[in-house]
Amino acid sequence: MGFFLHSPFPSSEIYRSLPVREEILKALLNSDLIGFHTFDYARHFLSCCSRMLGLEYQSKRGYIGLDYYGRTVGIKIMPVGIHMGHIESVIRQADKELKVEELRRQFEGKTVLLGVDDMDIFKGINLKLLAMEQMLKQHPNWQGRAVLVQIANPSRGKGIDLEEIQNEIEESCKRINKELGRPGYEPIVFIHRPISISERMAYYSIAECVVVTAVRDGMNLTPYEYIVCRQGISGAEAGSEWSGPKKSMLVVSEFIGCSPSLSGAIRVNPWNVEATAEAMNESISMADTEKELRHEKHYRYVSTHDVAFWSRSFLQDMERTCADHFRKRCWGIGLGFGFRVVALDPNFRKLSIDDIVAAYSRAKSRAILLDYDGTLMPQNLIIKTPSAQVLSLLNRLCADPKNLVFMVSGRGKDSLSGWFLPCKKLGLAAEHGYFVRWPQHEEWETYGQSSEFGWMQMAEPVMKSYTEATDGSGIERKESALVWHYHDADPGFGFSQAKEMLDHLESVLANEPVAVKSGQFIVEVKPQGVSKGIVAEKVFTSMTETGKQADFVLCIGDDRSDEDMFELIGTAVSRRILSYNTEVFACTVGQKPSKAKYYLDDSSEVVAMLESLAEATDSPVTSDEEADSSPRKIAYVSSFV
Repeated sequence: MGFFLHSPFPSSEIYRSLPVREEILKALLNSDLIGFHTFDYARHFLSCCSRMLGLEYQSKRGYIGLDYYGRTVGIKIMPVGIHMGHIESVIRQADKELKVEELRRQFEGKTVLLGVDDMDIFKGINLKLLAMEQMLKQHPNWQGRAVLVQIANPSRGKGIDLEEIQNEIEESCKRINKELGRPGYEPIVFIHRPISISERMAYYSIAECVVVTAVRDGMNLTPYEYIVCRQGISGAEAGSEWSGPKKSMLVVSEFIGCSPSLSGAIRVNPWNVEATAEAMNESISMADTEKELRHEKHYRYVSTHDVAFWSRSFLQDMERTCADHFRKRCWGIGLGFGFRVVALDPNFRKLSIDDIVAAYSRAKSRAILLDYDGTLMPQNLIIKTPSAQVLSLLNRLCADPKNLVFMVSGRGKDSLSGWFLPCKKLGLAAEHGYFVRWPQHEEWETYGQSSEFGWMQMAEPVMKSYTEATDGSGIERKESALVWHYHDADPGFGFSQAKEMLDHLESVLANEPVAVKSGQFIVEVKPQGVSKGIVAEKVFTSMTETGKQADFVLCIGDDRSDEDMFELIGTAVSRRILSYNTEVFACTVGQKPSKAKYYLDDSSEVVAMLESLAEATDSPVTSDEEADSSPRKIAYVSSFV
């Protein structure tokens, strides 16, 4: 599905005031391709997505895309064109030629500047009149020779503002004509009535310059129509009734959509009346050869970038964007403003409790890898201490001699060892696997490629300088890693600071055995060779070396770091880390794009599923282990994640 916005998208400062700002953005992001006339309009949309949804765009091979729920939403920047065939058919009409002859007699000996606008407060008609007045006063040689014909199409709406602007325009016309006019000459010809397209083409034919001074507008195709009309019918012989003068000039506001496409036009800020007046004088004073060169350049663009080219290009980009997720299955989730399209692997499905319990019961050697935050413990809870129910559940699973259960977390080792003190048979991996404590062991092992942390003295001052310059950011110092958080900073500024810091740290630490990575509102520096996937590999390898190769694997997690485990499990059979007949259940929390093949909706479903496995275990928990899981023995350790 494609969506093209034919009007400017507001800046984030204006858009953020809407009460349904997130809902509108999410609704638009259900499209596969979103189109805008100019990069300015697209930039405002991308800025809103960054500030309000935390989504950052990526540019690949010249295409801009936003990753949203498993799909890449394409951003297309393509100004719409005109219908060349329709314009040329109007040029051929006889009544158009009759009107041209009439206008040539009316404005004989005059240089005509033309404005064609709707009667609207944003069209800047009064600014154009003031600029014309200024030009005639600064260049009196044009008095009696230059005429501004302003066609004002009747307004599509009504209101006090429109009445005021119409009265202001009419009064300005009368004042300028009275002050600068003379018998037989009026510098402003104001036409406020509906006119046919053939009559409009006739005015284009006799105008030396078209002036557009809108202060805010969409594409505005008036300059395009003027260029085609001044060219005439393509292939017509010079001097024929269907051949134009093949020269044209444009003075256009920099605030309209077609301005970036017309490189030969004189661009102005319409609020600067003096500069606009000078531009109007320059346009009609320019040599004919220069006008012809600019016209040729414009016509070449307008004739090749017509509405047919625009539609073909949009459809081609939509097909290219959709090709990325054709192999996925798209689901509609939510209702009303909360509706969103999620692209998932066709084999991605909810984990069946009956299936996993049956596989669990058949297995002889099981590996169970669990994340903590967001998996066993809801992410939104302030107190992260495990409940007595969770501790008892873990002890029941660990009590089965067929099971090897590991808690694989990003938290520090002090937090994990304190929280899970009652679970002696539980393996622990802290700080994404840099520290590992095997079941029934007291000592922690380190698994990074280096145990030297001199690089922290180099990285921390860099992070501190960015923290001082970025309100809402902070540094988390772990034993093996440094993490810069900017979740509470201004989204746009925080993201740009994070990108700059990433480059800075990569340069400073180029010769150090560390990895610098960016994540969701974080920049992390950690030793090389540390990830949850490596923990999973070490667990499987250890089981194989002890003659207990896993024939059942359960891996559950909820965030990006857990995807490393899912990726390792997906390739473990081909790498001969696991046997081909191993039953594997890689499960993420929440229905979202993941390398896991299964999902459960939330942490309560994870606990319920593990309870079902515990009930199917062969070895009942002993009274001593039940006593160890008493909440009185829980160590309360606070940690910043």
